[in-house]
This record gives sequence, structure tokens and C-alpha cells, in this order.
Amino acid sequence: MYLIVGLGNPEKKYETTFHNMGFLAVGEAAEKLGVKFKKKECEASVAEAFINGEKVILARPVTYMNASGRAVKQLMTKYKILPENLLVIYDDFDLPKGKLRIRASGSAGTHNGMRSIIGEIGTSEFPRIRIGIKDAEVNIPIINYVLAQIRKEDYPLFADACGNAADAAIRFARGEGIEHVMSAYNGN
Repeated sequence: MYLIVGLGNPEKKYETTFHNMGFLAVGEAAEKLGVKFKKKECEASVAEAFINGEKVILARPVTYMNASGRAVKQLMTKYKILPENLLVIYDDFDLPKGKLRIRASGSAGTHNGMRSIIGEIGTSEFPRIRIGIKDAEVNIPIINYVLAQIRKEDYPLFADACGNAADAAIRFARGEGIEHVMSAYNGN
């Protein structure tokens, strides 16, 4: 069983902000798998799919970004998910906009949502997909930037990035292995 979590904030006003890249990507994965976020459980909006006979839980925590770890821990406990079968998708201010970086493990860096997850589940040894959001032309504090609306002219770039992140997540859930997925998508 796999758990794919997209990080973001649940209110409509955050829907098209940089901090909602994870929500957008996991939504794209759900669409590609033909499932919808129909239920709320463990402080998350959840969709269920099956890939190669394996159950895959897609989740969007409704705890707001800084408390994402609560929902992730609850879902991992409920579904008995091992850290290596957890995949978290989120925005990364340290990567150029639209670039993907997939890792098998790592630190939280400056990301409060990841800091919350690592703190709650007690390990950083789980795969993640980071979607770059940094715009070298914008010079405002990070907190203001991540909650800013994506510019309309950047929609296609971020739609492609979220689509690639969704494809990578689906391949991971197919059992292709994080190393294989990393070699296929890193830098895209």
C-alpha cells in the first residue's frame, strides 16, 4: 500500500498559490487515476485508487501547511504505511520555478510542512517530490511569496510541473522504485 500526500492549504483563497503545488499535483494524480477526493478522514481529504492491485491513498491534509504532519501520521497509522511507501509532494523555494527534484530522503530544509511531517512521524527517511517555485525576478520575503497567487503567464509552466510530479508519483506507486523515478524526472 502507498500513501501519496500533496501539501497545501485547504481554503479556496490558497488554491492557486505557490504553497499549494502539492495539492495541485496530487489532484492531477487523482485525475489521471480516475478517482476523486470524496471523503475526509485523519484530518485529510482522501481519494483511493488501485494500481497493479495495490491500494494507493492520495491525501491533502486539511490541517494547514504547518501542521501537515498530524494528518500524515494519522493516515500512516490507520493504513499501516511504512515510511518508504510514503511520498510527499510540495513546493520548494530553493529550486527554480517549474523544476522537479525527487529524493529518497532528506531534511525539511526551510519548509514548515515537511518539518511538521518529520517531527510527527519521527523520520526523514521517506521519498519526496519537490516542485520549484523560486522566481529570480521576485524579491519579497518567502512567507509573502509562497502565499502569493501564481501569475497567469506562469500557469502553463506550473501545470506541466504538477503533471510531471503526478506522473512520477504514479510510477512510484506502480512499484518502479524511487531511484528509477528520480533518474526519469529530476531536473524536469
